[in-house]
Amino acid sequence: MIVLGLTGGIGMGKSTASATFRRLGVPVFDADAAVHALQAPGGRAVGPIGAAFPGAVTQGRVNREVLRRAVLGNDAALKRLESIVHPLVRDEERRFLAAARRARRRIVVLDVPLLFETGGEKRVDQVVVVSAPPAVQRVRVLQRGGMTEERLAAIRARQMPDREKRRRADHVVQAGISRYFAQAAIRRLVLRLRGAAPIR
Repeated sequence: MIVLGLTGGIGMGKSTASATFRRLGVPVFDADAAVHALQAPGGRAVGPIGAAFPGAVTQGRVNREVLRRAVLGNDAALKRLESIVHPLVRDEERRFLAAARRARRRIVVLDVPLLFETGGEKRVDQVVVVSAPPAVQRVRVLQRGGMTEERLAAIRARQMPDREKRRRADHVVQAGISRYFAQAAIRRLVLRLRGAAPIR
């Protein structure tokens, strides 16, 4: 089984790439979705987050905006949050991979926004980076509700520069030209890897 790591900066088109993999029948583990589930009512992260960040949990649910303000620009608080969330996400990831192996999948994708930043490239066989020009990235991100230049700058500061991600990648998907162009590149990659991936 080939494990692909999918990553890219905010607004680069990673969500579209992830959806394309799914349409092609490739199972995708979405780290962001796992975080949301862990912070939803009944999620395993709710209790620990409430204990570490008073006021961040109301009615059994993590208030993501309150939590975001608590860690924005505060490295110590961010590390405290990551020490709670990251091990739980890794546990979900291991369950996903185990299920994929039982199903004898040839290829799976780990969609992890901070793959390089957290050393996640060591857990995958190959890395796919989705990239777009900075101007395209900025326009896409600022169209999102609640996004500001300040918040975008803070997010970018946490992320490895796109040029460095491209340098480290095994495959780069250019997502700034057109959606069709990016989808076609992913389709070619999947066809090539399916021919090379043993079932075991």
